[in-house]
Amino acid sequence: MKTVILSCVFALVGCFSQAQDFQGMAVYESKTSTADFQARMGENREITPEMQKRIQENMKAMFEKTFVLHFDKSASVYKEEEKLETPGKNGGFNMRMASSFMGGGGTYYKNVKSKTYTIDKDFLGKEFLVTDSLPKLEWKMESETKKIGEYTCYKATAVVPASKSDFRNFRPKKRDEEKKDDKAKTETEKKTNFMDEVEMPKDITVTAWYTPEIPVNQGPESYWGLPGLILEINDGKTVILCSKVVLNPKDKVAIKAPTKGQKTSQKEYDEIVVKKMEEMREMRGQGGPGQNRTMIRMN
Repeated sequence: MKTVILSCVFALVGCFSQAQDFQGMAVYESKTSTADFQARMGENREITPEMQKRIQENMKAMFEKTFVLHFDKSASVYKEEEKLETPGKNGGFNMRMASSFMGGGGTYYKNVKSKTYTIDKDFLGKEFLVTDSLPKLEWKMESETKKIGEYTCYKATAVVPASKSDFRNFRPKKRDEEKKDDKAKTETEKKTNFMDEVEMPKDITVTAWYTPEIPVNQGPESYWGLPGLILEINDGKTVILCSKVVLNPKDKVAIKAPTKGQKTSQKEYDEIVVKKMEEMREMRGQGGPGQNRTMIRMN
């Protein structure tokens, strides 16, 4: 099976290499499951049905997004599709704050030739330029196939470290773990400290579906390293699925790294986010909306 796949890839690479200005575009729909959090929310008697509905709408806006990937033979740019916000809906202080903790949009540039990436992030009103080496993903090639659109895709899996600065990776704690933590907390702390109810896993198993029919070493977000464009990623909580592919579009896009923001490594950026989240946890424990607003400003 691997021999057949590689043979197809080499044949297609030969065709693609004839066009020095080759470029492609792929549209991805990203959806993160919030069922576990919504179940916990339903258990809280202080949250009214109206509040639940509003929270669910906000979650949908945060966790269901459209992204566009522009790619050539060695580099790509992945960015959220810009949409006009509905006045008075999904806005406000809490939504902006939550969006900021989830990375604040930005441009994700990957160069598989130099094996580096650059992301510009807006975190709590401050711009960061995160530059680092691409993660080395140990893909396990599977024989299973399926169709995504008109493309035949092959399955591959990998275990990757969970990003500490990605809110989507949080999981609700198991009930027995919460009981242990609750022993040393007051009722007020239990109600206000959201961070006490969630945990960050160390590793996440991801399943990728890639197509050798588009022989580029690219994919959405930080995913790469397979003999074909990745059309679907599933980490058990977030699914990123390609809905459209255009090869050699008439309108070419400049595929280049962003340049604005305070330069930092991924490790340094993660430490900044974790520190601010801990500060938020402490301030919410003390109570007072005015204190919360002061806390979430970057220095």
